[in-house]
Amino acid sequence: MYLGIEIGGTKLQLGIGSGDGKLIAMERHDVRPALGAAGILQQIETSGRTLAARHGITGVGIGFGGPVDSPGGRVIKSHHVEGWNDQPLVAWCDRKLSLPAVLENDCDAAGVAEARFGAGQGRQVVLFVTVGTGIGGGLVLHGKIYRGSGHGAAEIGHLRPGLHADRPDQTVESLASGWGIAAAAQARLSDTISHAFVPLTAGLNRSTRDDVRQRLIESEETAAEYVSDLWDRCGGKIDQLTAVLVAQAAGEGNEVARDVLARACQALGWGIAQAITLISPQVVVVGGGVSLADESLFLLPLRREVERYVFPPLAGSFEIVPARLGEQVVVHGALAVAADRFGQGG
Repeated sequence: MYLGIEIGGTKLQLGIGSGDGKLIAMERHDVRPALGAAGILQQIETSGRTLAARHGITGVGIGFGGPVDSPGGRVIKSHHVEGWNDQPLVAWCDRKLSLPAVLENDCDAAGVAEARFGAGQGRQVVLFVTVGTGIGGGLVLHGKIYRGSGHGAAEIGHLRPGLHADRPDQTVESLASGWGIAAAAQARLSDTISHAFVPLTAGLNRSTRDDVRQRLIESEETAAEYVSDLWDRCGGKIDQLTAVLVAQAAGEGNEVARDVLARACQALGWGIAQAITLISPQVVVVGGGVSLADESLFLLPLRREVERYVFPPLAGSFEIVPARLGEQVVVHGALAVAADRFGQGG
């Protein structure tokens, strides 16, 4: 039996299994960012020791929410919790839990799980994309993580859309992640409402100045109603307008929210299309909290955007499907890589 651990910015999960896609025990803990890495390590030590003693654990697999040096067993950094910089996490497990461990990025671990046990099962080339607080990618070839040079691969969220995106923060992730969607919606609440001229004149046989002015007034009044709806949903506190609230508003017909989601799907669709053009996967599995939005608001428009940007000869050679393993996906992947490393013949 193995111990699988997911370390995220908001949650810590520990599961027990043999790495075959089944769990016999599972624990979830909330992360308190103010306590930093030390607080999470204390939670792991306390729960991990108890679980290891109870289930006869022989190895640990870890999926970490941030860049890692997998061969070296070290966390490079966390973008959400302080104190993880250059943390020798594998050595820590050996010292504190008296167990050997293997460390992976959480998205890579999730990709392995979906490729072996989830929506990519039976496919040889699987691209996994998670769309949540951030956007991550993992490429799985024949059930194994593709590592490239060893410094990370398939980091689709960090693609920069367009030649003018010349700063590190101008990424697909900044436009299409949960934070990106929230930021775009917040900007719509604070910016002056503007409209394209063509839609305002569409359908007018003889557009006069008064016709256009009236159409503009009506359009601004309608948009103001949608903006007011978003204000109400966040209680008038713009920083509390989240991607979840935006998705809910879009599902109820708020056109400003729908436009924000459509733009996010366009950016993400462009990024996925570039990845497909380069690696030609059989299936793209999309998971993460944002992907749980109504299919008509996320998955369907995402597929259309991918079709728009992908290399035309590859059209029809791949599927884009939702992930199947839910919130436990990283734990399943962590267990699988632990079984690979520490099982018979590993």
